[in-house]
This record gives sequence, C-alpha cells and structure tokens, in this order.
Amino acid sequence: MSSHSQFSLLTQRRFLPYFTVQALGAFNDNVYRQAIIALLFFLGASDDQLSLYATLAPAIFILPYFLFSAIAGQFAEKLEKHRLIVITTTMEIVIMSLAAVGFLLQNMPLLLVALFCTGVQSTLFGPVKYSVLPSILKPEELTGGNGLVEMGTSISILCGMIAGGMIFQVAGAYGPQAAAVAIVLLAVLGNVMSRLIPRMDAGAPDLVIRWNPIPESLAVLRMAKQQLAVRNAILGVSWFWFFGTLLTSQLPAYAKLHLGAVDGSSTLYVFALALFSIGTGVGSLLCERLSGRTVEIGLVPVGAFGMTAFLLDLYFARPGIAPVTGLSVGDFVRQAGSLRIMIDLVGIGMFAGIFVVPLFALIQSRTPNSQMARVFAALNIQNSGFIVLAALVGLALHALGWSGPQIFLALAIANAVVAIWIFTIVPEFLMRFLSWLLVRALYRLRLHGIEKHVPDEGPALIVCNHVSYMDALILSATIPRPVRFVMYYRIFQIPVMSWIFRTAKAIPIAGAKEDPELMRRAFEEIDAALAAGEIVGIFPEGALTKDGEIAAFKSGVEKILERRPVPVVPMALKGMWASMWSRRDTRLGRMRVPRRFRAHIEVMAGEPMDGATVDADQLEARVRSLRGDAA
Repeated sequence: MSSHSQFSLLTQRRFLPYFTVQALGAFNDNVYRQAIIALLFFLGASDDQLSLYATLAPAIFILPYFLFSAIAGQFAEKLEKHRLIVITTTMEIVIMSLAAVGFLLQNMPLLLVALFCTGVQSTLFGPVKYSVLPSILKPEELTGGNGLVEMGTSISILCGMIAGGMIFQVAGAYGPQAAAVAIVLLAVLGNVMSRLIPRMDAGAPDLVIRWNPIPESLAVLRMAKQQLAVRNAILGVSWFWFFGTLLTSQLPAYAKLHLGAVDGSSTLYVFALALFSIGTGVGSLLCERLSGRTVEIGLVPVGAFGMTAFLLDLYFARPGIAPVTGLSVGDFVRQAGSLRIMIDLVGIGMFAGIFVVPLFALIQSRTPNSQMARVFAALNIQNSGFIVLAALVGLALHALGWSGPQIFLALAIANAVVAIWIFTIVPEFLMRFLSWLLVRALYRLRLHGIEKHVPDEGPALIVCNHVSYMDALILSATIPRPVRFVMYYRIFQIPVMSWIFRTAKAIPIAGAKEDPELMRRAFEEIDAALAAGEIVGIFPEGALTKDGEIAAFKSGVEKILERRPVPVVPMALKGMWASMWSRRDTRLGRMRVPRRFRAHIEVMAGEPMDGATVDADQLEARVRSLRGDAA
C-alpha cells in the first residue's frame, strides 16, 4: 500500500473548500433543528407540543426529497457544479435569515416553513455532494475522499446537535437571539467557502429540464437500475440509512431505560450517539487503508457482518432495565459492564462506515459522468423512503411493546439477512470479499497506477506476467472492476478457488493440441466479453514461469486484438517468485513452505496501449519494463 495519506486532501484547494462547505451545511442544519427543540423548552411547551414537533419536523424536512430530488438531479447535471453549489449556499443564507426572524419572533409556524425550505435546499445540494467527487479527485483518491466526507458528515451532525442544544443553555434569556445570529453566520461562512471551490464541467450541459416530479422521479430510479452492481450498491446505501435511522431513534429511550440516564436529561443519549458517530467516522477513514486506495467492494461484507456482530453483542450486554438509574455520563462510565456497551456502540458505527464508503465509491466509479447526479438523485429518493420506513417500523415495534434491546436484536438479524440477500443476488460482492480477505491475509500489497490506468468503463484487455497460482486472485482483488480472466481449465477443479473463478465468470481455455474446441470457444467468449464492454485478463506467457523470468508472450494476444482492438493495460507482479504458490524449489513436485508470512508484493499498472497497433513483443517489453527488468 502507498504511504499516501487521505488527510493530505484537506490541504488542497480542490478538496478542502468542498469538504468545508458540506460539513458546515450538515452542522448548520442540525444546529437549527436542535435549536428549535431548545426554543420549545425555552417557551415552556407541553409534552403534547413537543411530541407534535417530534412527529412533524422529520416529515417536513424529508418531504422535499420526495418532491424535488429528480429536478435537483437534472440541475446538478446541466449546470456547472461550482455555480450550483454557490446558488444553494446563497439559498441557505436567505432561508436561515427567515429562520432567524422566526427565532426573534419566537414564531413556530415560521420556523417550520423555514425548516421545509431547508429541506428544499438540502435536496438541491444532495446530488452535487457525491457526484462532484469524481471531478475533483483522482480515481485512486475516491475511497479516501468518500471516507473523509462520511467522517465529516457524521461528526458535523453530532456537533451540530450538541451546539444547537447548548445555545439556549449558554445564552440564557438571549437564546433566541443567539440562535438567530449563529445560523445566519454559519450560512454566510458556507457561502464564502463555496466560492473557493474550483470550477467543474457540467455532466450534461445540453440536458432539457423536465419539471414534472413524478415521471422524472420514476425516470431517475430506472436510470439507477441500469447496472446491477450500481443498483444494489444504492440498495446497500439505503439499507445503511434504514439501519442508522432505526438504531439512533431508539437511543433516547435506550439511554433512559437501559443505561440509567438522569430523568429529563439528554446527556447520556448524546454520549451514546457520539460513540456511534465517532465509530462511523473512524470506520470511514479506515476504508482507504483497508482497500489499498482502490474501490474495494470486498469491504462491504466485512462492514455488514461487523455491524451485526456488535449489535448482537449490544443486545446481550444489557437486555434488561438498567440496574442503577439517575446516572450522569461519568457515573455511567464507572458502572460495571459499561465498557462493553461503549465498545459495541463504537464498533457498530465503525463497521457501518466500512460498509457504506465503498458503496458510494462504487456508484461513482461505475456511473457515467453524464448520469451521475441523476443517479444520486435517485439514491436520495430511495434513501428518504427507507428513512420513513425505519421511523414507521420503530413506531410499530414500540406499539407492540418491544424494548430497545429487542429492536436491536431484530435489527441485527435483519441486517444479516439483508446482507446475505444482497451478496446472493450480486455474487461479485462476496467474491471480492473472499479474494480481498485471502490476498490480504497472505500478503502486504503495494499498488501502483491501478486506479489511474485501468479504465472505469468500457472494454479493456489486461496482460500480466504469470508467476504463481495466486496471480489471478491477486489481480482480481486489486482491480476495482470485475475482470474476466482466461484460465487453464484444470484450475476450475480446485476447491474454493473454483467457486471464486466461476463466480467471477472466468473463461476456461486449453491448448490447441489438448482441446481445440475448448480453445475456439474461449476466443469466442473473450470477444463477446470485450464486445459487451467488460475487462478480460490474460497471461500471455501461457504458463507459470519456471525460473522467475518473463517468458516470450505468445501470439494469442494478437489474435484477440485482431478481432477486437481494445485498449491494452500492461501490468506486472513483483515479489511473487518467492511465494509458496510459484514453481520455485518444486522440482520434486512438492509445494515449498513460505519463508515469511505476509510478504511484500507489488502490483504495477502501466498506461493503456493502443490495441490496434501493439503486438506481443511490445507488450512483453512493456511488462518487463514495469517489473524493472534490465533492457
């Protein structure tokens, strides 16, 4: 893995202003919403009034996502993105000025109108938030950039809730005035930072805006289903929101009944939410290091099963009522069994971050730029539906008398079932997980140029030197897109490996003398895969190296390119000759015992070569050059 740190993005103008704007937006939204609750307490609202607001506010805020997401996606596609971000942050100043008047007049209907307008503004900004990242980040930075955005969002939401609740405590009688000033100043700061974001080309400048929200919502939802992996990544992100909404909605009652919070105090609830949010931020940041700076969807099963494991343990940690009540945060921390609960909350959040970040990166890497904003608009529509569904499920379970821990247990089981279902209908997710787990358990990888040179879409031919039986597995674990490897047919008979390669739709081949019909079918299948826009991987040497050196490339690669001259990406493996899976020291047919565990290996990718003009000798020379062979 590279020594590059994703935090270096925070020092660069192409990313820092954008990161600051989205973090300030999430922070200000939650300051505002929490300050409204604080105002209700300030005005001495009854329990019925508080309950009415708790029911109305989420619905008012989320309604614009259903109504206007499709239109927002079209605007985000048609307009230059810097301009659109400036427009939305200018809208925020106007909306927060209206909300400030509501605070000064202590007028709840006006504050609810402003809350609806805030939902409209967030709806317009939503498709830009993630669709802009491929324009400002290099391909190898997508996972790290998404991790920073998720971390910034989760921490900003938490800090906004804390700050919004504290405004009235700190300002006392001047709470309404303090809240009014704070939300306007934050909006102005966000607008100032938005003007520092670099300009970016529009995804589809000639797009004709269609204003009818219902057919356009259906249209963007259909667009998001065009690729199976993208469709199910969107489903995974929506499930993340369902999971998070249902979990966090139980925390206030859970803190009171099962953690022993002081009656009428939200401090312990906020502490529990903080643990979950911090965990999500940490997990989001871990994704870049775990993925080796590639879009690694093999992390999605890791996140899903980790979420289930820690949520199950949270249920068993305290399934009943708290043994002691009236606890502050400090008192709770000192109680027996509290450490286990805190670790579980952090662990759930951490694996939730590991689950969702690769899904965002996958959507960005496999969606055409001219459709990306509309696909994220579809994601917002679906997310909103799942959030509403989570709220209704929570209310229904409470009406049935379920406790918080019982809901956690049901959610843990449901999460495992949903994860298994997603991985069943998209085997690529599970196959990537197994190859990622196996390769990273055996080796320490250092990757060079993969995200830069392997095309994000369209057909390509991968050619690489062939050193060991693990080569195809290593390449499939490091190349972000699925690769159809051409492999000797007997490899399909190896247990476990056979399932992985069949799931990856590897293409079996045999020598012309051994099985000429199988060879003919292999070339037909290779051509069909390239015609369908897929990536095909071959080892032109035709067999494992017997001495560690690169053998002459055979003419089969030229035969493939003669039929379909697609771009050719040369790649090289370094460090695998010492592997137990190579032919080194196996003259007696025995597999060599590895000399060290988790050895360092390197995977190099070079700039794509023109398939219409390149030949086997040129490809061999380029692979030798990547491996560092002397001329």
